Amino acid sequence: MKLYYVYILECSDGTYYTGFTSDLEHRYMQHQAGAYFDSYTYSRRPVVLVFYTAFTDPNLAIQTEKQIKKWSKAKKEAAIHNMFEKLPNLSKKRFGK
Repeated sequence: MKLYYVYILECSDGTYYTGFTSDLEHRYMQHQAGAYFDSYTYSRRPVVLVFYTAFTDPNLAIQTEKQIKKWSKAKKEAAIHNMFEKLPNLSKKRFGK
């Protein structure tokens, strides 16, 4: 059974990069080596793999990657630290700061 991964990298500037792959180790090494000059992580190396989850359905993995990419930094950090119970509250809009 083939697995597909959605992963989050923490970049050296404190930002996060979310991606999708079927070979997590190889893709991580590509990010770390700067294999793609135009990529987001190229100038933000070194990167650290801080989160990943596996899927058997590539469509579900891609859908999840797109969803996570829209998340706030706080929401990504909740997932990274396995605080999934915080995700619903972090999704609520804050009005009248």
